[in-house]
Amino acid sequence: MPITFDHTTLGQRVLFGTGAALDNAVAAVQSLGAERVLLIADAFAVELADAVAARVSVAVRIGEVVQHVPVDRADAATGDARAAGVDAIVSIGGGSSTGLAKAVALQTGLPIVVIPTTFAGSEATDVWGLTENERKTTGSDQRVLPKVIVYDAALSAGLPATLAVSSGLNAVAHAVDGFWAPRADPINRALGTEGLRALVPGLRALHADPDDIDAREQALYGAYLAAVAFASAGSGMHHKICHVLGGRFALPHAEMHSIVLGYVIAFNAPAAPDAAARIATAFDGADGATGLFRLRAELDAPRSLAEIGLQEHDIPEAAELARAAIPASNPRPVTSKDVERLLHDAWAGVTPE
Repeated sequence: MPITFDHTTLGQRVLFGTGAALDNAVAAVQSLGAERVLLIADAFAVELADAVAARVSVAVRIGEVVQHVPVDRADAATGDARAAGVDAIVSIGGGSSTGLAKAVALQTGLPIVVIPTTFAGSEATDVWGLTENERKTTGSDQRVLPKVIVYDAALSAGLPATLAVSSGLNAVAHAVDGFWAPRADPINRALGTEGLRALVPGLRALHADPDDIDAREQALYGAYLAAVAFASAGSGMHHKICHVLGGRFALPHAEMHSIVLGYVIAFNAPAAPDAAARIATAFDGADGATGLFRLRAELDAPRSLAEIGLQEHDIPEAAELARAAIPASNPRPVTSKDVERLLHDAWAGVTPE
């Protein structure tokens, strides 16, 4: 069978080194010639943010971020950046910090240097998301792709264990959803497969020993590859469902992804044998959904959407909204009833049929 595809590789610089975040961040800002920086840092990154601010010229600093990036927060940050004559953005933290930086870049075109402290993966994509009136809108734009990523495995050590685990499973979701997303191709499938090969054992080892820096590096490396694959392939069924749940019901981002993924795998895998085989390989031969549920249990990750705040009576509305967003290219046709059944299983935390 001939191989035919149209693949776009996104261009950015990646500086990967444990213990080198500060020096690499300063070098990245200098490489952009930036002299007036907007510094965005969440509550877990104050120490590093202070160190960066001592070595680069910070014109505006934002220390409070909100998940799913509300439009009013994005507009306020953009206004501050414009008023201060900012010429670059430095973001330190998880996906919410990165998301706010992207929202500012979307309106201003400012270059971003991003220093992730979780395994969220947003730093490697050109995908943005904004929430307004309980609806999350997402899109792709080259303006929001960070110019430089600074990876330092030591930075995730300060995360609460539950957030680290859920963040890692969110990275697994990037790889898996990329196998059947609208622009899936052989290159991003290969990147996603390698990402899973690093992520799954890395997360297991990290859960067993939070001080295992090699495990943190493996997980971070895998998260990057998974995110690159996702950026190329686009958002599939899993991410469309999660965008609806996050925007409409304000569910915690990483935990939500870690819960929903196994149910999407169970639904799609029978119609996507190549993806199913790749996922099974990552889980030592177990079928993808079973392997994911076992990993989730091993890592003590949340088990149900009910645990994180979804109300049972909201499931039909969520299903209708999600169904409208799921790409037609999904390997298996999807009805609103299918999504409602999937979400009800995920809400209850039961094993799907």
